[in-house]
Amino acid sequence: DENSQTWSGSDRDYTYDELLKRVYEIIHDKNPDMAGGRKPKFVMRPPQVLRVGTKKTSFANFTDICKTLHRQPKHLLDFLLAELGTSGSMDGNQQLIIKGRFQPKQIENVLRRYIKEYVTCHTCRSPETILQKDTRLFFLHANLVVLDVL
Repeated sequence: DENSQTWSGSDRDYTYDELLKRVYEIIHDKNPDMAGGRKPKFVMRPPQVLRVGTKKTSFANFTDICKTLHRQPKHLLDFLLAELGTSGSMDGNQQLIIKGRFQPKQIENVLRRYIKEYVTCHTCRSPETILQKDTRLFFLHANLVVLDVL
């Protein structure tokens, strides 16, 4: 604004609108991916769930989903099996074989809960997080870009 330029060099206080505009400009300069004020949407391929025989279910792209989420397969495996109330193991093709008959929608709902609890940052809603174990507790840390506002 022409108005803000005329005050440069003086010792007046900035208005709220001027400070807000300045913060948004810095955010957009430091994070060009967030152009337009939208955060990039977290997109993941759906689980490929197949029936194996009459009493088992195969989760074919389990390891791919673990890599997408940046999580250890054991952590996701333990969560899935506990939420589904069953047992299972990895086979030679790196597929998860689960005892019981499960629909893809059931597995997807459990994955959504896992992402909400252990992947998405509760403060900034960013999916770019790491899970660190300290003694017996897991801590979720967001990979944030630090802003130098002043």
